[in-house]
Amino acid sequence: MYSHPRVVAMLFLGFSAGLPLLLVFSTLTAWLTEEGLSRTAIGFFAWVGITYSIKVIWAPVVDHVSLPGLRKLGQRRSWILLAQLGIAAGLIAMSQLEPAKQLPLLAMLAVFVAFCSATQDVAIDAYRIEAVDKNKQGAMSATYILGYRLAMLMAGAGAFYIAEFKSWNVSYLTMGLLLLSGIATTLLISEPLKRKPRHYESFKQWIHMSVVAPFKEFFTRYGRLALIILCLVGFYRLSDITMGIMANPFYLDMGYSKLDIANIGKIFGFVMTIVGAGAGGVLVVRYGIYGPLLLGGILVASTNLLFVVLSTLEPSLPWLAIVISADNLSGGLAGAAFIAYLSSMTSAEHTATQYALFSSLMTLPAKFLSGFSGLVVDAQGYAIFFLLAAFLGIPAILLTMYLKNSIKS
Repeated sequence: MYSHPRVVAMLFLGFSAGLPLLLVFSTLTAWLTEEGLSRTAIGFFAWVGITYSIKVIWAPVVDHVSLPGLRKLGQRRSWILLAQLGIAAGLIAMSQLEPAKQLPLLAMLAVFVAFCSATQDVAIDAYRIEAVDKNKQGAMSATYILGYRLAMLMAGAGAFYIAEFKSWNVSYLTMGLLLLSGIATTLLISEPLKRKPRHYESFKQWIHMSVVAPFKEFFTRYGRLALIILCLVGFYRLSDITMGIMANPFYLDMGYSKLDIANIGKIFGFVMTIVGAGAGGVLVVRYGIYGPLLLGGILVASTNLLFVVLSTLEPSLPWLAIVISADNLSGGLAGAAFIAYLSSMTSAEHTATQYALFSSLMTLPAKFLSGFSGLVVDAQGYAIFFLLAAFLGIPAILLTMYLKNSIKS
């Protein structure tokens, strides 16, 4: 299953998708901090992330508009390549700046990189869904997550190492050049299917076919279950995303060193995530989607209770390793199952638009709630916060159980 050429290609496309994310978020804030910028100015850079959550707005363009000059590559590959070139150019341009003196330009480039990255996500998601049969979607999800996580490891720990021994400018230049691996993959792979170009008589017809039709098709196909499915999409990642933003502050406040967090939280945790994702892919292939999806939801919510226990203990590396192992294994398994689930919900006619809707809905509620996580910790402490985060996983579990009994996996 994992030796299929297109499954292997997803490793490199996943790497291309995962590389820009931290470079316009946490890694960038570290660079800005060392440049002496105020915390207020650095905080405004969080708004760059809105780009990823509203990509559904231009997903119809990616789904239906062919790029002049790149039509020979095909609908999916042409958009992936254009986005990759934009990301590489943006990161290389950022590497030439001095943030303290050129902050507005740096901010604009960060938004540009995020926009290109979100566009790449839309096109790659569509390619992944169309490239293989449904029985290989679990494996495609798992290799995609592996590549994505490797890229985040590079954009996180790797970027810090380069910045420590060289400079942040060299670090961002290196990250931009690493996009060459994704560009080469896009040029080597084949288009998943021969898409006949669509001709529209008017802009109104284009709007109907590109924007209205994907939503209408989804609600027609699932009927009364459509809203329940959308609720599941919005609730499934609520528990782990809400908890995740407080993880590193929690470790530091508990007395763990940055080295402890790097070795156990980043390196060891990364391995556990990949193991979990691989297991999730295998379970989806073997047992269908809803069983692993339910298991992932239960495990993600349950592991938050382990953080409650950890918050009551003195610093203990074995306990930290146990909790992080459980958290990352469950997260990897749930992530692979959930991506396979989202893929199965899309139609072949409106792949990019429908998947972009799902992926946007997947993060928006959690991102909104996570903004209040610090208030809960300050008022009630970490134990109560993690307990509340665990309870946030209950709606997803109940919705999955309902849909499991309502829709044949």
